[in-house]
Amino acid sequence: MKTTLVIMAAGIGSRFGGGIKQLAPVGLHGEIIMDYSIHDAIEAGFNKIVFIIRKDIKEAFKEAIGDRIEKICADLDVEIAYAYQELDALPEGIELPTGRTKPWGTGQAVLACKDVLKEPFAVINADDYYGKEAFTKLHDFLVDYTPEKANAFCMAGFILKNTLSENGSVTRGVCELNEKGYLTAVHETHNIVKTADGAAVDTEDGLRAINPESYVSMNMWGLTPEFVDILEAGFKEFFETMGDKDILKAEYLLPIYIDELLQADKVSVKVLDSHDKWFGVTYKEDKDYVVKSFAKLIEDGVYAEKLFEDLK
Repeated sequence: MKTTLVIMAAGIGSRFGGGIKQLAPVGLHGEIIMDYSIHDAIEAGFNKIVFIIRKDIKEAFKEAIGDRIEKICADLDVEIAYAYQELDALPEGIELPTGRTKPWGTGQAVLACKDVLKEPFAVINADDYYGKEAFTKLHDFLVDYTPEKANAFCMAGFILKNTLSENGSVTRGVCELNEKGYLTAVHETHNIVKTADGAAVDTEDGLRAINPESYVSMNMWGLTPEFVDILEAGFKEFFETMGDKDILKAEYLLPIYIDELLQADKVSVKVLDSHDKWFGVTYKEDKDYVVKSFAKLIEDGVYAEKLFEDLK
């Protein structure tokens, strides 16, 4: 069965070079974090990659990343496709609000793939390193897809302490699970910081301890082709129920919408636990740590020095 990895990269800036964290070299030969995610996905069995970008960065993206990956994937019989997240891609009858300048969030990003997604798929962020375990578990879950399981999703559950930055606070989707390992709720939690005792939420009233062993969502989902139609209906509801939200800033976010579906008992989400350590360049000071971490993974034999050589 074909399984697809969808990479949300539309948040990359319109100019390339210094300061674009998704393109910061972290490997020994200039590899970026996205390279490692693609490697791990192919190794796990994914055989199609979809990049979600914006049309205004298409040529620059292909020059910096896409053309190189296309050549690698052609040799490995892995299909490449592109989808474009556009500010004015709105439900019928909805006009673009005057003054809105940015696209509508991760839910709209995945919706942009509607014409190229016909198989079960995983979704990830472009600038997060997830480790090999999660890709393998998501792939193994997705290959069991049948149309009868259209509403059976999965999510990689990372341990909170493995996802914190040494250099500042982070936002994480803190998860609640039932006794069978299924997701029951996601709570978007801001200002989580690493502490001597583990982790805490930095509030106006001071630090509030949070369990460092909690599962968190890192926006790594396993979804079915039918979900795209559900997502489209949800985008219409997003505008119908806007209420007093600021329409110039409101976002249609994947984890929030999936949580709404969960609360309505319309879907199930199996949490696939991963004990790999997440890396990301949330702050510019994180880069040195990430570079050293990849060097250690190569030294330990987790990756070949020349990435992708081991897959040929």
